[in-house]
Amino acid sequence: MKLCRYNEGAAGLIEGDVIYPLGDALAATDAVRAGATMTEIIDALANHPAATAAGIAAARKGKAVALAAATLRAPTINPPAIWAAAANYPAHQAEMKVRVNAYDRTQFSADDLMAEVFLKPQSSIVGPGGTVILPKIANHVDFECELCAVIGRTAKKVSAENALDYVYGYTMCWDISIRDPWSKGRHNTRNIRKGFDTFCGVGPWIVTQDEIREPQDLHINVEQNGKMVMQAHTADMINGLRDLIRFLSSVTTLMPGTLITTGTPAGVSKLADGDHLKGTIEGIGTMELNVVAEE
Repeated sequence: MKLCRYNEGAAGLIEGDVIYPLGDALAATDAVRAGATMTEIIDALANHPAATAAGIAAARKGKAVALAAATLRAPTINPPAIWAAAANYPAHQAEMKVRVNAYDRTQFSADDLMAEVFLKPQSSIVGPGGTVILPKIANHVDFECELCAVIGRTAKKVSAENALDYVYGYTMCWDISIRDPWSKGRHNTRNIRKGFDTFCGVGPWIVTQDEIREPQDLHINVEQNGKMVMQAHTADMINGLRDLIRFLSSVTTLMPGTLITTGTPAGVSKLADGDHLKGTIEGIGTMELNVVAEE
């Protein structure tokens, strides 16, 4: 099942080449309140399946909109938190030593590396076809393209073995990142460098967990201006999603709707005014972004 937000921000159920009005149908069956956010809808779908089954059935009877004719929005705009893994692929660690003289993490333990996880603000989210704005202050901005999990059930101190039981679905995250200024030799600036408005692309939709057999077995490809710049595989993560959930849930309660983005593979590239990005993650889909310089 695929969930989206479309046109004026309504929650939708994508099946084939059409979108059904999921939010309205769930509200009509009292599964959620009228005007419920995607965070509330995910909570209901993940934790009250009996109550929402009727809503899903009702959505399929509603007035469908052609997917090709709809404007897709970010599938969620109010996640309780956006947790982002840092330096989670060996090849990306190596490329960042060259790009910005990043410090050596090769001797870090798994938990020491995961302790570098950072937060991105809700206000940085943009959706499919959205525009990344390069701030005037920035001399060097990179794209990063990542597999992102959406938490469905409240998770506190869960084991790695049980971690995926708490995942509702998956989406794509673009972690846009300033490298200069505030990067070289500075270890505590990620929230700012990666937190500007438009610096968190999310989409094109949320794919439910049952459609992804194994999150550590997905291909990631990115084209920049029509040229392939990233070809990667999620098996190459240093800390897989299970361990990220284990670690984060040992520190903080992960609420339904929380996003956990798993770090970028190697192949990040500097952005310029007029660039066009197209990313594809196997099993999830394709999302495009435009890039403009701040006026």
